[in-house]
Amino acid sequence: MSDAAQPTAAEVRAAAEAVKTALDRHLAAVEARSGEDDPAVYEAFNQLAAAAEVYDELLYDRYDEVTPFEIPGTDDSLPPYTGPEEPNAVSVLIRRDYAVAEPQRLLAQAQRVEAAVGDGTGTEASGTIHGALGILFDEFEADEIASRPKEFGLEEGDSTLWVTAADETAEPGAWLEAPFEGVDPQRVVCRFDVSAVFDDEINDEIDDIDEVDEAEDELDPDLDADLDEDEDLEALEADR
Repeated sequence: MSDAAQPTAAEVRAAAEAVKTALDRHLAAVEARSGEDDPAVYEAFNQLAAAAEVYDELLYDRYDEVTPFEIPGTDDSLPPYTGPEEPNAVSVLIRRDYAVAEPQRLLAQAQRVEAAVGDGTGTEASGTIHGALGILFDEFEADEIASRPKEFGLEEGDSTLWVTAADETAEPGAWLEAPFEGVDPQRVVCRFDVSAVFDDEINDEIDDIDEVDEAEDELDPDLDADLDEDEDLEALEADR
């Protein structure tokens, strides 16, 4: 990583302070827990895990040092489901992260859209990154952008999809101001995560398999010869 891309010492220090704050909140939630699966404890746990992960990454990028923290996987992060057996409604919560990998491509795409559907006001919202993003996500469905992000100058990051059960549908407009607040983790029916972390784990497994294959290819030639002789003897005895 280049020096220009490295986090500053102040950023690392701020991340460390965030971990301390998250630790205090987690302990307070545990001390005040209302039951075995208290949502407040679950939320505080996630906040602590996220803060520790950010600190770990910044510490490594700045100082090439690591922490002893181990963030559990998502398989065990959700409490048992306690929602209705036959929900009358469901909510689908989706988050997708992107990196703006090619700003010029992003701006060019937005300018094409703006030229095609221009309102004649003379404003050029496509001249800025945030303006271009607004144009593209207004013109294209989010799923369409997710299916071909490179065409928009974007690079896929982590994503998650949660399906939560509800007793009844929400009132129109009731949750639009804060769409992701108030989610009860005990009503999550299923969850699907996509992350580079999982890709790294798979690549590590593949590397391990490759190492085993290479070790087998490097067997002692004399041992290979002995094995071939044994096979010849077995074939001869079978003929007899």
